[in-house]
Amino acid sequence: QVQLVESGGGLVQAGGSLRLSCVASGSIFSLVRMGWYRQAPGKQRELVAAITSGGTTNYADSVKGRFTISRNNAKNTVYLEMNSLKPEDTAVYVCNFGGVRITSISHRTTDFWGQGTQVTVSS
Repeated sequence: QVQLVESGGGLVQAGGSLRLSCVASGSIFSLVRMGWYRQAPGKQRELVAAITSGGTTNYADSVKGRFTISRNNAKNTVYLEMNSLKPEDTAVYVCNFGGVRITSISHRTTDFWGQGTQVTVSS
């Protein structure tokens, strides 16, 4: 079974930076995309950034120019570099591995989610 573990969250002042990491344990044959979502209190979960297996990235408008998603396929790890943080970036950040095939034999795909890491930006 694949498990995702996030790290790197914390408390930072506005204008500061944080780097989140998400590493997958378990066997992954292939996947379609890796992404970061966030959920603030009282709000719906929203996509922050995603990167496909081919390297195509997309970002929420609110983070464009400030956040950068990257990945290390060999280590089954995805990163989120967050700069110029704002109080409105405060949320639980959750990583997602989408369209995962665990073996080459089965074509079944599954999405996996981490538990989340808290990011708090003070004004």
